[in-house]
Amino acid sequence: MATIVSLLVYFSIASSFFVSSNAGRKLLNSTSVSTNGATNFTIVCDPSRYSNIGLNISDFAFCDSALPYDARVKDLVDRMTLAEKVQQLGNKAAGVPRLGLPKYEWWSEALHGVSNVGPGTYFDDVVPGATSFPPVILTAASFNESLWKEIGQVVSTEARAMYNLGKGGLTYWSPNINVVRDPRWGRATETPGEDPYVVGAYAINYVRGLQDVKGTENFADLNSRPLKVSSCCKHYAAYDVDNWLGVDRYHFDAQVTEQDMSETFLKPFEMCVKDGDVSSVMCSYNRINGIPACADTKLLKDTIRGEWDLHGYIVSDCDSLEVMVNGHKWLGDTGVEASAQALKAGMDLDCGVYYPNFTESAVKQGKVKVKEIDNSLKQLYVVLMRLGFFDGNPIYNSLGKKDVCSQEHIELAREAAKEGIVLLKNANETLPVNSYKIKKLAVVGPHANATTAMIGNYAGIPCKFISPLDAFSKYGEVKYEVGCDVKCPNESLIFPAMQAAKEADVTIIFAGLDLSVEAESLDRTDLLLPGYQTQFINQVAQVSKGPVILVILSAGGVDINFAKNNDNIKAILWAGYPGEQGGRAIADVVFGHYNPGGRLPLTWYPADYVDMLPLTSMPLRPIDSLGYPGRTYKFYNGSTVYPFGYGLSYTKFNYTILSAKRSVDIKLEKTQHCRDLEYKQGEKKPACPSVLIDDLDCQYDFEFEVEVRNVGGRDGGEVILVYSKPPSGIASTHAKQVIGFQRVFVEAGKTEKVKFVFNVYKSLGIIDYTAYNLLPSGSHTISLGDDLVTFPLQVNLV
Repeated sequence: MATIVSLLVYFSIASSFFVSSNAGRKLLNSTSVSTNGATNFTIVCDPSRYSNIGLNISDFAFCDSALPYDARVKDLVDRMTLAEKVQQLGNKAAGVPRLGLPKYEWWSEALHGVSNVGPGTYFDDVVPGATSFPPVILTAASFNESLWKEIGQVVSTEARAMYNLGKGGLTYWSPNINVVRDPRWGRATETPGEDPYVVGAYAINYVRGLQDVKGTENFADLNSRPLKVSSCCKHYAAYDVDNWLGVDRYHFDAQVTEQDMSETFLKPFEMCVKDGDVSSVMCSYNRINGIPACADTKLLKDTIRGEWDLHGYIVSDCDSLEVMVNGHKWLGDTGVEASAQALKAGMDLDCGVYYPNFTESAVKQGKVKVKEIDNSLKQLYVVLMRLGFFDGNPIYNSLGKKDVCSQEHIELAREAAKEGIVLLKNANETLPVNSYKIKKLAVVGPHANATTAMIGNYAGIPCKFISPLDAFSKYGEVKYEVGCDVKCPNESLIFPAMQAAKEADVTIIFAGLDLSVEAESLDRTDLLLPGYQTQFINQVAQVSKGPVILVILSAGGVDINFAKNNDNIKAILWAGYPGEQGGRAIADVVFGHYNPGGRLPLTWYPADYVDMLPLTSMPLRPIDSLGYPGRTYKFYNGSTVYPFGYGLSYTKFNYTILSAKRSVDIKLEKTQHCRDLEYKQGEKKPACPSVLIDDLDCQYDFEFEVEVRNVGGRDGGEVILVYSKPPSGIASTHAKQVIGFQRVFVEAGKTEKVKFVFNVYKSLGIIDYTAYNLLPSGSHTISLGDDLVTFPLQVNLV
């Protein structure tokens, strides 16, 4: 997100005016409310506040809590002049003093904890930091939906506490739910991975954790459902090129088929809006098939607000309108014309200054109706009312400093990191290490003493770092050598690390990437470890006295076939970027206090993958005429370093299908017609190949129960990944797709039974080249894990 510098940032638990400066904020108007150590705060529609500013609250219907939100917001908007209205359309909403409406800063971030990116939130002596959970790619590797939701709940608790203290806002522009189409994309660390269903499931749970007020999850009127904080799913849509070999997001035109849009790029956002009930969506910088995302009526007004029924507002990525004018130079638009285009397309809020600066002129020049402005303002202020900005929300009044960086929250950050860590190699059961049998440890490598690298971007200030060096020092005498930094430009520091390994009972090498290699505005050009890191690892492993354990910190996959095939390297762990408690979490896994159960949320491709196709080629299916391979596990059939969903354990699990439905008969009515499907040459096509899912009214489910038995000697968690495979012979469709998953804990020697229930249409449907969502007839296959157990499911269209 582009940086916008703010001189003045105003917000409160519902209305106080705060002045932002290096010295902190000064409360200008307040009504005392006890907040367990929090600064006093006020609410907009507090009668005493109106009295203090010389206004009679009874004159303003928008402060009448007996009225519905839509009526109150209409009253508020109707009272504003055009000049006042447009000044509320930027992230720094100016307020209307004559109406008693305060300023508000819309931009705060909470990707994996309350962040100080964006002017809506800041840290100081009162709140020096907030819990920094692992960046999303590692948390996603846990495949634990309840964990994702619990993290959201903790983050929103800390956000409300900071709001009470005058340090944060109520509207958080997180999570990032773009699918990782290509391993070179620099922002993979922020996302839940490459599978659109998994990404959508993460979005639902994290958004619910952030937004849901206990007891109101099934509120009758979703447009007035209370919110704990407001969440925002971003960046919509087909955004996954940041800056690659001179091609950047401010100029990139993503050429995307309707098939890929429906099947991959839009699916997580649809799940976020329809099932997560998110209260905001952010449109992206890029163009899609020639049209800037923030000016695309079909994508915004027709799809998000129309088809999906968003209960909230649509916001631009920061300075997107400026990018539209000066980057894309779309239609030769001026600021006035771009603002009019975006408003009419359905973009309600500009993170930037174009709406406040140009929209009044757009109205006066006849380019946009005031009604469009009114509609946007209504969406915005209904969200603020749902948050308690106008009336307060007493159930959160007690939150204060004690609720930020609590020990419970810090332990959850540690748990999240442990659950995400993936065991990639464990020759001869080298791991876990018996701490009673070792005295000397060599802890070496660019990440051996990692701190800020562990928290990635959009991170804020953590409560307390525990580096790997800190954590491993508790288990014996540690010899630490850096070996080289992440870029590793030369060999000068490798020899001291080799010397340390020669004397150690066990050597742990911490290597990988960081934000200097993969980040926002920085895509990778290769899939290798930087500089001399590979040489460093091999040379240390060659001379090590004891077993060597390699720990990789990265978001995107790295070609480490050299380590995978090196007999001197006994074990490999992928730790993503493990958050503020990363050192403890890694040590817990290495020394057996925790049995790793994470699974890779990304395919790890060999290094030559980047030579086969450019990052800017958007199709996911192979392009045979160009020799381009497919993308993601769904369409790529080449060799991998490690496949999507891969992960080992210190124990072993067996699956047994106890019961399963093996066929589904779907009766077609006279108005429901068979649809053709393209089959591969030589394959037999059914008489009724498929049916349009939108034509089917009745719901059909299939279910099965699986017994998971832990046949090893250690307790552990197992991720059950459930895939569906379409009938064989269908051309140009996915090889398989995730349709569900569950993480289950099983004690050694014990069993757990897990029941899955799936909707036939959602789980077995395919998107064909026409972008129709079709249900194919024939024998589908349900697969658990890497085909550990499979069974057929026959779909009969009769």
